[in-house]
Amino acid sequence: MSGTEKNLTVFVVDDDPAVRTSLARALVMRGFTTETFQNAQDFLETYEENPANGCLILDYGMPGMSGLELQEHLNRTGKSLPTIFITGHGGIPESVQAMKAGALDFLEKPFKQSDLIERIHMALHLAEESRSNAQVQIELRSRFERLTPRETEIVDHILANPREISSKEIGRHLDISPRTVDHHRARILEKLDVASVVELIDLARRADYYGRAD
Repeated sequence: MSGTEKNLTVFVVDDDPAVRTSLARALVMRGFTTETFQNAQDFLETYEENPANGCLILDYGMPGMSGLELQEHLNRTGKSLPTIFITGHGGIPESVQAMKAGALDFLEKPFKQSDLIERIHMALHLAEESRSNAQVQIELRSRFERLTPRETEIVDHILANPREISSKEIGRHLDISPRTVDHHRARILEKLDVASVVELIDLARRADYYGRAD
């Protein structure tokens, strides 16, 4: 196991206590940080209050909220985790539905622990990649917070009107002189750490920034 994986959590949600116990024991022995839950509601109470990065081993058929319903809830609320479904009575329709919703895999019990461990490594790799991308995006978006209200107006105009980015066009739109636009433009490029308007637009794309209206 990599050092990165040790900082991630494997969540096991299954209503069968024997399955939870055996999986937890096997995962802890292999160095995984593991938390187990007997149903989807218990998991949500803990995870939504204190979300942690990692992956989810999820029983498909549970009383109350099913595994698929939990997956859909996490997707809908923007808190999804790489998910590996396990089931004792799954079929092709169920697996297709789970995979379409973003599941990494759908394993039928009994399964080889080696197969599950392989999927967990894949899931944790995806989780860490997602976290790294999110951190990069936060850093990129923070650059736009350095701008003054007027500079933000200019940037937002450029993003909304990429064919009208001359100082004269921007000045006419904002009712300021082209020389003032030039001054602001220089400050904008400096604060955003870009060399041109083309790089500014690319930065906004990578930061998922489309103006303060978003």
